[in-house]
Amino acid sequence: MQNIREAASQFGSLSHLMLGAVMIVVGGSTILPAEDTGEDYKAGDDFRRQDAAAVAEVRAETRHTASAAWWGFDETDATPFLQAAINSGARRVVVPNMGKDWIITPITLAANQEIFFEPGVVVTAKRGAFKGSHDSLFKAKGKGEITIGGYGATLRMQKADYMTDAYSKAEWRTAIYFDSCHDIRVYGLTIRDTGGDGVYLGDSGEPGYNRAVKITDVLFENNYRQGISLISAEDVVIHNCVFKDTSGTGPAAGMDLEPNHPAGRLVNITVRNCVADNNQGPGFIVSPSGLSSKSKEVSVLIENCYVKSGRSHGLMVSGIRDDGPGGLIEFRNCHVRNTRLHGARILDKSASGARVRFVNCTWKDVAKDGIDASGYKGVPNVPIVIHLRAPSWSHKPGGVDFVECMVVDEQRRPFIVYRAPFRDAPPLHDVQGNFTVTNPETATTDLGEGAVSSKLRISR
Repeated sequence: MQNIREAASQFGSLSHLMLGAVMIVVGGSTILPAEDTGEDYKAGDDFRRQDAAAVAEVRAETRHTASAAWWGFDETDATPFLQAAINSGARRVVVPNMGKDWIITPITLAANQEIFFEPGVVVTAKRGAFKGSHDSLFKAKGKGEITIGGYGATLRMQKADYMTDAYSKAEWRTAIYFDSCHDIRVYGLTIRDTGGDGVYLGDSGEPGYNRAVKITDVLFENNYRQGISLISAEDVVIHNCVFKDTSGTGPAAGMDLEPNHPAGRLVNITVRNCVADNNQGPGFIVSPSGLSSKSKEVSVLIENCYVKSGRSHGLMVSGIRDDGPGGLIEFRNCHVRNTRLHGARILDKSASGARVRFVNCTWKDVAKDGIDASGYKGVPNVPIVIHLRAPSWSHKPGGVDFVECMVVDEQRRPFIVYRAPFRDAPPLHDVQGNFTVTNPETATTDLGEGAVSSKLRISR
């Protein structure tokens, strides 16, 4: 919550950010909770004890809401009881607060079901388990109509254990793993300490993408690879989430949108009112490198988001080849502050592929480690960089718009640079827009020699 208050106070346009069921008033506007679930009750004692009669009623379909504790509870391993409740066919499974963690091994989700965790519930991965490289707390493949959430509840794994020699190295030990699912909702949780992602939206099954996904009011903390990895999906809203302290293996971002192959999808994806804080990698990554010109067009909007105190880049787009997908990737009203490396990195981006647009975005005190600290040979550490690593990515790099953007910097360096550090590098193409630059030293650009159809208007 403190992260969001900081965002709202430091950047006035972030007037809609909030988390969970807490109301925030920013700039005179009252912000209501994004989700009114109507389920913020505490279960009575009848939900906390074993009840064979109630189980029988659930199986007879005369009860549609079930307590997982009706099947039993074991503080050392509650897996069989929770899995039995999920398998019961109940439309709604309540996981009550038993005063002790629900310690589990991997659970398989059911279709057409809501799992509601009472406030204070902690679901913990059993220590010594999850030896499989793709073992996850909760997993669904090819299923639909699944809701999982609860304000004040926590899903927790054993990240530190998975990084020891007792486990094979893997980056897929995820809290909630959806593979080619539809009509999915995740809300209100804290998801932390995973051996992979907080939430994974993958595509190994049929139809090969996830559809109609809503993730709201979730805190992702100290996960190993990403807060969310979105591999293939259509019609997704990710709203009011915080991604913080991701570290362990690359990309180690707050969120990464990265299809694996041309059949993957990044279609109608909206990320709104989210915060990325102190992640080892970038705050937000959009990387359609696995897509091609035959793929569905990309449509991604990242709006009203805030990246702060990053140990890498702020916003990153990468891997749009000359024969890559069409479409639009837009960052709107996004704000980046106090990153060690580039505030925005546009990597291997062809002007022939999907357009990248920044609208009303702000970079303040970014690339703080200095101009020589980017870690990429021949590429300076500046607020915004357009970087082409090799001609195999593009013979016509560019295709980026900046609309009413701002850079606040105190170092003597260009605020935007194009670099292609190899022989016979192509010039930059079609980079347009306008900036307000606040810098006591300079307000210059370096778009390289022979830039084609590229013009940036600068005011100070």
